[in-house]
Formats: sequence, C-alpha cells, structure tokens
Amino acid sequence: MGSYSPTPGPEVLPPGTGTFSPPPPVRRRRPSWAAAPATYFLVAINCVVYIAMVLRGVSPVNPTTDQLMRWGADNAGSVLIDGEWVRIVTAMFVHGGFLHLATNMWCLWNLGLLAEPLMGSAGVLAVYILTGAAGNLLSTFKSWASFNGGWLSYHAAGGMDPAVMFPAGVGASGAVFGIAGALIVLLKSDRLPVPPLELKRLRKSVIYFAALNLILGLSINFGSSYLGSGLNIDNFAHLGGFSSGLLFAAPMIPRLGSPRPLFQTRLRIAVGMMVGVLVLFAFYLSKLPG
Repeated sequence: MGSYSPTPGPEVLPPGTGTFSPPPPVRRRRPSWAAAPATYFLVAINCVVYIAMVLRGVSPVNPTTDQLMRWGADNAGSVLIDGEWVRIVTAMFVHGGFLHLATNMWCLWNLGLLAEPLMGSAGVLAVYILTGAAGNLLSTFKSWASFNGGWLSYHAAGGMDPAVMFPAGVGASGAVFGIAGALIVLLKSDRLPVPPLELKRLRKSVIYFAALNLILGLSINFGSSYLGSGLNIDNFAHLGGFSSGLLFAAPMIPRLGSPRPLFQTRLRIAVGMMVGVLVLFAFYLSKLPG
C-alpha cells in the first residue's frame, strides 16, 4: 500500500469556509522594570533606606541633623577631619523627609527611564554613583571653605565635634543632575534611531529641567538668607553633579544605534576618566586640614 506523508500547509476546511492559518504568536510585553532595571533598583534602594530610617524612629517629615548623620549624611568635618569618606557615597541614598525623597525619586525615575536605553543599566548605575560623589565632594569643599577657614575654626572652637560645626548634606539630587548632564550630551548624537525633531524636543526638555531647578535652588537659598530662615538647597552638589555628568558623557556614544563593543569601550573610558578625576579631587581635599 505504501505510506502517506501529508504536505505541510494550510488546514483544509469544508467547502465554502476557506482556509485557516494559525494566528501569529503573541509577544509578551516586558514589564516596565525589565526595560530599565537600574533605574528601578536605585529608586528602590532610596525608598528602602527612607522606610528603614522611619521604622528606626527618624522623623518622616523633618529629621534632625543628628538623625541624618547617624544614617550617613555628608558632613565636611566628618569627612575631612574624621576621615569618614564613605559618607560621600552614603549621603546620596539618605533624604531629609518624605517630600525631599518624593521629589528626588520622581526626577530620578523620569530621567532614568530616558537615560537607560542610551547608556545601559551599567551606565546608569555608574553615572549615578560617580556624579553623585562628585556633587558631594564639591559640596564638602564649599562647606569647608565657607566656614571661616575650616581647619582654623575647628582649632579655635577647641576641637568641637565636626558634625556640629558643619551642615549635613543628603539626597540624590546631585546624582539626578548628573544624569541630566549626561543626557544633554548623549541626546545630541546623530546615531540615535529617533527623528531629529523628537531628539531636539527631548534634549530641550532636559536642558530646561536642569536650568529651572538650578535657578530655583539659587532663588530659594537667596530668600532663606534674606529672611534668616527657611530651606537650604545644596546648589554646589547640583552644580558638581551636573558638570560631572557632562564630563562623563563626553567620551561616550549612545548604546542605541552603536556597535556593542564600541559602546562598551567608550563606557569604560568614561568610568575610568571619572574615577581618576574623583580620586584626584578627593586627594586634594584630604590635604586641606592642617
């Protein structure tokens, strides 16, 4: 009798009903966090630190300087006199109340979702840590230099606790400004598979964000100094983060539209360059006391 092997093809249905072709497979949508894991990871860490602070008795709205210092706030005296350099990093995950956290995380989330396709997850983590550290180092330098001579005042005060002499600095805003600075450079690339008008619009919105927030911070500090009370915005942390973000992105190319090996090489160059700048600046700061 022989054998019969059906030929692959459309399924034959009764006359008049035509043929049936299986529907194309449905592509499962990736969760939003999977498209930008580093951004969600950074937001989560900041929120977890805040919740842990509140659960341990820290005021959720207006924590004291002592409470912030116990959780890793930046302080010129603690860093330069006591050698607690880890505060340069820990301070960018500590916030002075719910409103401070909410505003910083909203900005981080929006800028991070835009930045991560351009610089990858490793790039977002690197720019957050490195530009946040640069902002805190510049803030530390400004705090030391503006406090009546820093080291001389410390000796004149009879060896007073450095944490009392200098203000505490906290928050992710320096790192947020760093991401904004990097975006301004990367969105200028002609490699991106995005219409030029859309790129121009995105870049303008990031520039406006940075400019308006810098002006707002300067205005708030001017008003506070005029009234003798009020909020104190760490504008030097913002300036340090923003300028280092521009520097970080200078040797980079966006991940989208670029060969993977070339992007990874440029990212390593950017990280190495920023680490070198931070080490040199920290070495200079370490020589200020005495």
